[in-house]
Amino acid sequence: MIDPREIADSVEATRLTSLLSLNLLDTPAEGSFDAVTRLAAFACGTASAAVTLVDTDRAWFKSRVCVGVPELPREHAFCSLEITRGDLLVIPDTHLDPRCAANPLIAGDGAVRFYAGAPLIVAPTGACVGRLCVFDTAPRDGLTAAEQDSLLSLAAMIVERMESTRYRQIGRMAAKVADVTSDAILCADAAGRITYWNAAAERMFGHPAEVAVGAPLHIIMPEGLRGAHARGFARAAAGGAMTLQGKPVELTGLRADGETFPIELSLGRWHDGATVAFAAIVRDISSRKLLEHEREQARLFLDTVIENLPAMLFVKNAEDQRYLLMNKAGAELAGRPQEDFVGRTDSELFPGRGEAYEARDRAAEARPGVHVFEGNYVRADGRRFTLRTKRLVIDAPPGGKRLLLGITEDMTEARRAQAEVRRLAEYDSLTGLRNRAGFVARIDTLVDATTPFTVLSIDLDRFKSVNDQFGHLAGDEVLGEVGVRLGRVVSAGDVVARVGGDEFALILVGHDAGVRARALAPVIVAALEVPITTNRALAYIGCSIGGAAFPTDGGTPIEVRQAADLALYRAKENGRGSTCFYDAALDAALREHRRLEQALRLALEQDLIDVAFQPVLSTETRLVTSFEALARWHHPIKGPIPPSEFIVLAEECGLVEALGTNVLRRACDAARSWPDDVSVAVNLSPLQFQTGRLCETVRSVLAATGLRAGRLQLEVTEGLLIRDVERTFHQLEEMRAIGIQILMDDFGVGYSSLSYFQRFRFDKVKIDRSFVETAPTALAAQAIIRAVTQVGQTLGMGVVAEGVETEEQMQMLVSLGCTHVQGYLLGRPLAGGMVHEFLYANRKLAGLPSSPTILAS
Repeated sequence: MIDPREIADSVEATRLTSLLSLNLLDTPAEGSFDAVTRLAAFACGTASAAVTLVDTDRAWFKSRVCVGVPELPREHAFCSLEITRGDLLVIPDTHLDPRCAANPLIAGDGAVRFYAGAPLIVAPTGACVGRLCVFDTAPRDGLTAAEQDSLLSLAAMIVERMESTRYRQIGRMAAKVADVTSDAILCADAAGRITYWNAAAERMFGHPAEVAVGAPLHIIMPEGLRGAHARGFARAAAGGAMTLQGKPVELTGLRADGETFPIELSLGRWHDGATVAFAAIVRDISSRKLLEHEREQARLFLDTVIENLPAMLFVKNAEDQRYLLMNKAGAELAGRPQEDFVGRTDSELFPGRGEAYEARDRAAEARPGVHVFEGNYVRADGRRFTLRTKRLVIDAPPGGKRLLLGITEDMTEARRAQAEVRRLAEYDSLTGLRNRAGFVARIDTLVDATTPFTVLSIDLDRFKSVNDQFGHLAGDEVLGEVGVRLGRVVSAGDVVARVGGDEFALILVGHDAGVRARALAPVIVAALEVPITTNRALAYIGCSIGGAAFPTDGGTPIEVRQAADLALYRAKENGRGSTCFYDAALDAALREHRRLEQALRLALEQDLIDVAFQPVLSTETRLVTSFEALARWHHPIKGPIPPSEFIVLAEECGLVEALGTNVLRRACDAARSWPDDVSVAVNLSPLQFQTGRLCETVRSVLAATGLRAGRLQLEVTEGLLIRDVERTFHQLEEMRAIGIQILMDDFGVGYSSLSYFQRFRFDKVKIDRSFVETAPTALAAQAIIRAVTQVGQTLGMGVVAEGVETEEQMQMLVSLGCTHVQGYLLGRPLAGGMVHEFLYANRKLAGLPSSPTILAS
């Protein structure tokens, strides 16, 4: 059942839409409307009249006579009564009509007692948008028939005015659109003369409007098209069929300068009274044609690329796996004509093999992304290929099918080249044997397969002498012959490798490999002791051999190789021509060494290296002038480790820089709390100078701790100077420049040279303890000490005697001229917390102020 409310809502919606389409609401007054409104009041003999447009919630007066307000609420307007009905509304007396009972307009002075309104009905909807109404303050019997006809006629006139106004507005808008559009708009009469020519037409064709209007249409057409156009236009003007009616067509246009260009023309015909006229919209499609041309060129280019791509490119329907495209290279690779593929499946093309190809297609469709497969392919003519195919399922343009895109590359030569590269990478070019990489790879393979084997590491003896005496060419011939002799003594399945310059290795495979290795080792030694005759000399060499077995001597490739190297090292210690096989006792020391190295690394990482401080006293005042910082390491299991052991270890495993920096930082940080006239001395390893970062490290530590540079003493040994004199002195000068004191330590040991004092003035020189120990009884030691002290006095250097343990030594050193002394007699190395107590006691003994508070300041 139809709901009446829905019908009413639909009618109201249509009425409001029709009202809005007139574009009359809230527009300025127009004289034509006012004249008709006054005429309505005169014709009906009323005091007031108005053209009322009824909106959603108001009644707005487009025109009014003797009406004091421009609008009313819709519920107060008599015009809104029965607004959807299209007949005349007359209310003789509003006081008697119940529909007006609550209307405030019928009460008070000037109350409306009489009302009549003719509907304003607009086409094409037939909706009533308002009324032409007349009203008065006195009631009346109604309108006469003549008055009713007049009011209805005037209402029709108002509707005509409204339609005219709308059409004028539409015309103005159309003119504005025509002026601003980029399309040429032109009109022509039945004779083919131009009657309208917009600004875009001027720009497009190059003819100004004053020239074009009145000119024939053929001014915009090339010469060759004018005849056909004239005939078609004459036929259309005579009422004949128009092939272009409502359908854009592509033609060629002509500009004023003679240039032709592509256009798209839409033509319409209308009757202007008794005559026929035409209108056309013309669009310059040069850019579109250029784009189409570029697209066509791109398509041809893409087709050319696909067709000449040096790899197979194919496209299939993903649903039925039938080929949609196969390029030329693909057809040649498959060994079939290109036209065989489209519309067929792999099963049809390659019986017995095609099913496997289709299975891979389905696998690619089942998962997203690129599906890669590489395998061997045998063509119908017997040729073999290694092919790699990448498959990808894609969506075709909207509405199209899912496509399977594939690219297949011929990898035959690439894989063959890679295999040769791998072979060359694992074989020695001089001897033809496996190289180190091939040797390691074979061991890895055997370990992975848990296959027992034994490695023999062979190091040639006297080979360097061959190179030095006869040259490298003779050496190469010797190496080649060694490879030949080793190859003669091994069994099938064993491996011979050249793993270094004059280093060879054998891998003997099998459960009996250990037994064979022990039997074979002396045979190899004997074989290589036989002189080797070359084109250049007779070479005498020999070898040392070390052996290790998997899995008994090592469970990993690295462990087995290390065991064999350790056995070789022990064999070489035993003398040339020796053989040695690994046993657990051999590497106990090595393993212990590695464990100690790991513990040292951990101690450095956790800042567990402590520093002790041994005092240095002035022989003149017996006061402490400095403390030497000494590294101390307490192993969590082994207890204290001697510095002579862990410092050497740090130098061997590359930890000396970290150790030296740690000691320097701790020493400088501790010295900050000492009296300002007490310095701290830190020993430097020769390896610290080799990094090139020593000066930067020292500056950084001084800046971080805040210690004055003049309170830091750095001790270097003679051995350092011997290694690299120029580089060492350069770094020492750089540190001296910022105020650091430089001391020469252990002077007199090794290669002492007084020439060092000519190159660099040390602040102090420390006489080695070996001279101090023998000074009381050895005249030579006394002479050396006296000579050093005399040089020190001459050059202004202090002289420090180390290792003072007895009063007799002390008295002797003072008499010989030493300026400073250090040793157990004067004070043992102290923990950092005991330095202040020692200073307190030392100063108290010398009779100086010795307040602990002052000393700690």
